[in-house]
Amino acid sequence: MTIETMPLAKALNAGLRKAMQDDPRVMLMGEDIGPLGGVFRVTEHLQAEFGDRRVLDTPLAESGIVGTAIGLAMAGFRPVCEIQFDGFVFPAFDQITTQLAKLTNRHEGSLSLPVVIRIPYGGHIGAIEHHQESPEAYFTHTPGLRVVSPSTPNDAYWMIQEAIASNDPVIFFEPKSKYWQKGEVELDASAAPLHATRVVRRGTDVTLVGHGAMVTTLLQAAALAEAEGTSCEVIDVRSLSPVDYGPILDSVRSTGRMVYAQEAPQHTSLGSEIAATVMERAFYALEAPVLRVSGFDTPFPPAKLEGPYLPDADRVLEAVDRSLAY
Repeated sequence: MTIETMPLAKALNAGLRKAMQDDPRVMLMGEDIGPLGGVFRVTEHLQAEFGDRRVLDTPLAESGIVGTAIGLAMAGFRPVCEIQFDGFVFPAFDQITTQLAKLTNRHEGSLSLPVVIRIPYGGHIGAIEHHQESPEAYFTHTPGLRVVSPSTPNDAYWMIQEAIASNDPVIFFEPKSKYWQKGEVELDASAAPLHATRVVRRGTDVTLVGHGAMVTTLLQAAALAEAEGTSCEVIDVRSLSPVDYGPILDSVRSTGRMVYAQEAPQHTSLGSEIAATVMERAFYALEAPVLRVSGFDTPFPPAKLEGPYLPDADRVLEAVDRSLAY
């Protein structure tokens, strides 16, 4: 087995390269993704390797990027679009939700749209407004879209390839604060299937669930809880739509308690949906209500205030204590 240690951004770069080597129909599109390699260098060196007809620097026009990608997919290509920052996806929102998500259904399944839209998202980088948001609920609410988010370099490497291979449109949320976090990547194995939830730490007292960068926070909270005598199981959702509920429900039926953590605001969020589903399907196993830890229901604050806004291990532990108190 070939294993390399690399940051998440480099793992994405390697996954994109492998997909482009395997399929000449795969092409990349986005602002500054060519010679610059993207703001976060995820596409670094790919234009030099594959040429400017397969790695396209686009105008500053997100709606145009996605609209062009839809046309390319209809012509047989497999475009991968990069949205430079999470808050910049909204100019393309109409193309994504009105056209990309619905065209396959409109054609009764006869038309495939293998488009991947990569979105760096989330906080912890000290950036300004429109650069640290978590808009995943808008897309998980939209039928016709697959929505995923890796939390480790190994998942990033394999999930981007699986997303590109999908014949359905995939919104690929990349936790930008983890771009530089290193981990082992199994280059000749395979990760869990694209839409599989993964148990990353076993425990017996409380189930902690989250996705993307929040998985690291949950693991930190679990380690602190263990020092206080509480055993927490940690689950990485990975696929935000569809959600693989099996491992979550199995864990909750074992522990009787669950805390969901996310950077996004709480109201009508992914955490709200997962909490409601667990309450419906595992009600008689619960010893306490499902609790949620999230960003606040306000616009993302200035960079100096991101610390109090974003959930940390202490806020997760406070929820664990409340759950155990019932």
